[in-house]
Amino acid sequence: MGKEQYPEMPVRFYRTEAGGSPVTDWLRGLDKSDRRAIGLDLMRVQFGWPLGRPLVGSLKDGLWEVRSSLPSQRIARLILCFHDQMLVVLHGFIKKSQKTPADDLALAKRRMKEVTK
Repeated sequence: MGKEQYPEMPVRFYRTEAGGSPVTDWLRGLDKSDRRAIGLDLMRVQFGWPLGRPLVGSLKDGLWEVRSSLPSQRIARLILCFHDQMLVVLHGFIKKSQKTPADDLALAKRRMKEVTK
């Protein structure tokens, strides 16, 4: 038997104090093919970090975005941070404009503060 390989960068999803996982809830609401595309992109980040554009971009202040082009012809973003040598997925959304919406960025920043306190 071969030696088991572990990912370079473990991934976890943000959880509320009540134990909910808004990012996984959002993902479950997407089509299976869209979920798969996002999952594959997240896996590329997990196993290939550090990565840059076009897949990963810095949003500054410790936030990063994973850019996914979906089979449904939409564009999705996962916003994440690093904490305790782990990727923490803070927020996910369907992109509808060129710039990352301020509300989505503010939500991710609030969640990052919760995770890193």
